[in-house]
Amino acid sequence: MKRTTVGRLAAAMIATAGTAFAIALPATATADSQDVESRTSAAANLSPSMLTAMERDLGLTKAEALTRLDQEAEASKLAETLKADLGSAYAGASFDDATGSLVVGVTTDAAAAEARAEGATAEVVTFSENDLTGVIDALNAVEEQPAGVTGFYLDTIENTVVLTTSIGSAAAGDALVADAGVDAAAVTVVESTESPEPFFEIWGGDPYYPGNSRCSVGFAVTGGFVTAGHCGGVGVSTVGYNGAAQGTVAGSIFPGRDMGWVRTNANWQSDPYVYRYDNTVVVVSGSNSVLPGSSVCRSGSTTGWWCGQIQALNQSVTYPQGTVTGLTRTNVCAEPGDSGGSFISGNQAQGVTSGGSGNCSFGGTTYFQPVNPILSQYGLTLTTG
Repeated sequence: MKRTTVGRLAAAMIATAGTAFAIALPATATADSQDVESRTSAAANLSPSMLTAMERDLGLTKAEALTRLDQEAEASKLAETLKADLGSAYAGASFDDATGSLVVGVTTDAAAAEARAEGATAEVVTFSENDLTGVIDALNAVEEQPAGVTGFYLDTIENTVVLTTSIGSAAAGDALVADAGVDAAAVTVVESTESPEPFFEIWGGDPYYPGNSRCSVGFAVTGGFVTAGHCGGVGVSTVGYNGAAQGTVAGSIFPGRDMGWVRTNANWQSDPYVYRYDNTVVVVSGSNSVLPGSSVCRSGSTTGWWCGQIQALNQSVTYPQGTVTGLTRTNVCAEPGDSGGSFISGNQAQGVTSGGSGNCSFGGTTYFQPVNPILSQYGLTLTTG
C-alpha cells in the first residue's frame, strides 16, 4: 500500500431575461481560425457564461475553449469504443490536456497495440478498471467506516484507488483496507487537510427560517444573501430550505427602511439565480433599476413566481410597526412568507419583498425595498452570472 501526505442546481434549465434555454455542450468544433459564432450549430447553443468561465479558469481563448471541448468529446467517444473492444484488459482512460488526446490504461501488450492503432496513447498498468472498481465496491461495503477516513476514489491516471484520511489518521485507512479485504497494493492512502462538507445553494425566492418564522431569500451576495429587515434582527440564527444550519442575520433595519442581510456559513454557496418555481431559474446579471410602468416579477416561498408592473418609486408606507420610506410600489401579488423574496426585471435585480395588501387569489399591491440601497448600506457585492 502506498502512502503520502498532502496539504459546492444546475442541471436546471436556465432563463435569461425571461427566455429559457438549456446548457448544452457542442458535439464538434472546427479550426481555431474560424469565428466563434460560426464554428458549429452546436457551438451556437453553448452558454456564453461557460466560455467565459473556461477563459477565466483555464486560461483559454474562446477558440481554444471550443477546440478543447471538441477534443474532450472525441476522446470520450474513443474511450467508450476501446472499453468495449478491450474488455477485461481495459484499465480506464483520461484526457491529456497538453496533447488534446486520449490516454488509455491497459493490462496487456496486445491491448496496448490495439489502443494505439485506434489513435490513443496506451500505458500498460497493473490493475484493470474492473479490479479497481471491485476495490471501491468492497470499501463501500464496510458498514462502519473508521474515524478519520474522509473518502476514496478511483484514480485512472495513477492506476490506483486513493483513500483519503485526516492528518495523522493513515492507520484508519489501513484498517479500512484490512476490513474490506482488498489488495493493499491497489490502494494509496493519502493524509489530507480536506474536511468534506456538503455545499448548499443560495437561490433567490427560496424559503429560509429566521428564528420561528419563514421568509424568502432575496438575492445572493458574496458571503450570504439580502432579504427584508423585518424578517429578523441582528444575531438571529437562520435555517435553510433543507433544514440545515445556514447563518446569522448580520444586518437589519426596520422600520425606517426594510433591509437586511444574512451571513451564511461555509456550507452555503452564493449562486446568481432566482428560482421561478417551475424547475427553471433566472440568471441575475446586475441591479440596474427600471422605470415605473416597467414589468417586474417576484419569487417567494409562499406563492412562487408572479409578475406585474412597477407603479411608483420612493413610496413611504406606514406599517403597524412604523413608517418605511423609499419603497417601490407594484401590482404584483404576494402573501405572508414571501417577505424578503426577489423582485427582478429581465435579468436585473430590483429589490426584496417588503409588504402590501391583497393576495394571489384576488390581487393587490406589494412594495419592495430596492436592492441597491441594501448593497450600499452593508458594502455587499451582488452575485451575478
